[in-house]
Amino acid sequence: MGRAIRRLGCSSAAVLSAILLSACSDSGSGSGPGPVSGGPPPPPPPPVSMSTAFNTEPSTARFLTQATFGPTEQDMTTLTGTDASDWFQAELAKPATLNLPAVQAIIAEDIATSSSGDRTYYSFSAPGIVFWRNAISADDQLRQRMAFALSEILVISTTMDELLIFPEAVGYYQDIMTRNAFGNYRDLLEEVTYSPAMGYFLTYLQNQKGDPTTGRVPDENYAREIMQLFSIGLVELNPDGTERTDFSGDPIETYTNDDITGLARVFTGLSLEGPNFFFNFGDITQDTLTSPMEMFPAFHSDLEKSFLGTTIAAGTGGTTSIDMALDAIFNHPNVGPFVGRQLIQRFVTSDPSPAYVARVSAAFDAGSFTLPDGSTVGAGRRGDLAATLAAVLFDDEARSDTASTQDTFGKLREPVIRFVNWARAFDASTVTPEHTIVLWDTSRPDQISQHPYRAPSVFNFFRPGYVAPGTQSGDAGMTVPELQIVNANSVAGYVNFMNFFAFEFAQFSGDTDWYTAAEAQNSLRPDYTEEIALADDPQALIDRLDRLLTYGEMSDETKADIEAAISEIALTNSFDPNYNGPLRRVQLAVLMAMTSPDFIMQQ
Repeated sequence: MGRAIRRLGCSSAAVLSAILLSACSDSGSGSGPGPVSGGPPPPPPPPVSMSTAFNTEPSTARFLTQATFGPTEQDMTTLTGTDASDWFQAELAKPATLNLPAVQAIIAEDIATSSSGDRTYYSFSAPGIVFWRNAISADDQLRQRMAFALSEILVISTTMDELLIFPEAVGYYQDIMTRNAFGNYRDLLEEVTYSPAMGYFLTYLQNQKGDPTTGRVPDENYAREIMQLFSIGLVELNPDGTERTDFSGDPIETYTNDDITGLARVFTGLSLEGPNFFFNFGDITQDTLTSPMEMFPAFHSDLEKSFLGTTIAAGTGGTTSIDMALDAIFNHPNVGPFVGRQLIQRFVTSDPSPAYVARVSAAFDAGSFTLPDGSTVGAGRRGDLAATLAAVLFDDEARSDTASTQDTFGKLREPVIRFVNWARAFDASTVTPEHTIVLWDTSRPDQISQHPYRAPSVFNFFRPGYVAPGTQSGDAGMTVPELQIVNANSVAGYVNFMNFFAFEFAQFSGDTDWYTAAEAQNSLRPDYTEEIALADDPQALIDRLDRLLTYGEMSDETKADIEAAISEIALTNSFDPNYNGPLRRVQLAVLMAMTSPDFIMQQ
């Protein structure tokens, strides 16, 4: 989308592009695609007969940029010339790298508890620390990338105090995303519904049935958000993701307040596993936070529950009511295009064509997808996420060189992914984010305005239907979700953040209560050996960065800007025996490449 954003939304300047991106957006909202008239979707074309994903090194890097947290040099060398279908099937078969065991190990360390017995900031940071570890170095990259994408649809956040102080509940939730990444969306919805983290976050843990004598009514938070954000959205959709309209041309709403009220009765009676519905915070154990919530029938509404055209008879038990409700929600025709479109946005392009959405939605509904080599992905059950992800990544629009040159194709790389791309591209060693305190909270505007599992609200960091006001992309009606967190503060924050790592300033922390200066100095050090060897040949150095970061798509303008800047740096300095000109050239070149539009815009 580099061409798209430069032409439709932002500046084309290379070196200062990250700062100038702030002109793109500072406000706006939206929770779904822009209004488009309804109509029958185009029939999905047959699967492509051959994938070009791993034909060349640039195409390999491009595919892995979409499908993982970023290609490594070894990936590009090893996979180029092989079959991408084989890679995908192999990724599905890899054992999951889980989060909870590592989170529990961190909070069991002595430094995770203060002398007074309270948990420390180190303990609170455990879920994020483990996320960084797995994103950078876990072998099951496709699964980890999918889990992160799902976490931005089914959102919980450690901005809630209860989740901040109970990191094991978050670790358990992270593993729901990880274990179900290639599973079925219906099963995922069920595990999410019973998870303590979601129960806390959307306030239906200890949700009681209504009481007409006191005026108490069931909490409606989860009932509303499971429909609006997790499954069907606000308006009815065609299979291609466009909005259905009535005879007046107005969008058709998917549910009413009455539907919310009826569904809220379903999610009553759930509390943490244990003998009592009510509990004291001091009595909470790790086991209760890392187990599904339990139904307490005495607190579950036994009234009739009507929603989305479904009626659950009065007197139906709690777990049965939840099963029936999730079935009704999951079987709504909106789920395929609603979820499929967001997965396309997270992996490939911000403003996918209706035809692309229709093909992914068809794979979701069928529960299967045929890979280019003729093998099948998916169990044939509606909602199969492995099949849906295969449809996203192997679609002709995702793989076509022609599509990638169109003004409306591509996406902004999320700040979290940009950083992990850097760590993987330059083989950052000793992946110990626990020794790099700046990574414990990157959500602030002076950092990167994004931190895993710390979105500002259930609406995530950005909404899938966000159209940036006051921009050419907005005037064109393009949805560009990541632009919602692009502003003057976040752009400068990202540049400073990457400056901190590209120039290896992160390694100069002093001793802290949680780690020593020596541990900090060995944490996440980039390996610039190959780049330093090219420092006396700026063009060769820039070509290497193009290969590692932008898969051969770096513009001549960006290359010229980097070359001009690093050529000003002398290779030697006779007055300073500690001067390292080659390293300084490399560090500046890396920073400029990482903040260029060619890198920030993933095509």
